[in-house]
Amino acid sequence: MRGSRFCKTDQRLRSAAMGAVFAATGLLLSGCYTVKDTTASIPHDYRQRHPITIKETDRTVEVFVGSSRGGLNASQRADVLAFAQAWRKESTGGVIIDQPSGTANGLAASEAVVEARSILAAAGVPPHAIAVRPYQPQNKLALATVRLNYPKVSAQAGPCGLWPHDLGPTYEVGHWENRPYWNLGCASQRNLAAMVDNPADLVQPRGDTPAHSPRRSVVIDKYRKGENTATTYPPNQGMISDLGR
Repeated sequence: MRGSRFCKTDQRLRSAAMGAVFAATGLLLSGCYTVKDTTASIPHDYRQRHPITIKETDRTVEVFVGSSRGGLNASQRADVLAFAQAWRKESTGGVIIDQPSGTANGLAASEAVVEARSILAAAGVPPHAIAVRPYQPQNKLALATVRLNYPKVSAQAGPCGLWPHDLGPTYEVGHWENRPYWNLGCASQRNLAAMVDNPADLVQPRGDTPAHSPRRSVVIDKYRKGENTATTYPPNQGMISDLGR
């Protein structure tokens, strides 16, 4: 009787030991065949993968000045004037003029800077908001330019063209689950950021502007008199030409 009890106990211990061995083996095998999800961190929404950010960048206009010419030509004056008008609309700081120094066109560039400052001042840029700083170009053989700069708020997205994962057949989970690849939607986000007129429109709506009071008064006056409030136009207004008639 005592021997049979010992045999049953040994069998139970062997069964428990074998079960523990099988369980450990199963855990090891499951760990070996687990596929690591390398694309779980990639958002499905392209607006989260390539968000549009609001940053402060520089707007730059380069003026090419030859060594034998002083001042600006008509096209360059128009560029400086457009630069000044844009400064009044979108600038977040003053204007900095980079003037080449120690170059073949250094004297002509100094005369061009004097004329550019006068155009900026005439367009509404305060003289105390204009600063001139000399610089020496790294490439002595290239034509040194006069650069006009001011800071502005701009919208940016990207960079695009990044391919961190293979688009071909692969063992990654993203390939089998048809997830979007990383670069998808980056170009559209970057184009939208470049086309927006006011970067603040991407964050909040613009404030209401006053209504057109003269036109509103005319319409209300006609309404009170019982007259037609619709706008009437001349018969041929809005036609581009009579070509093809």
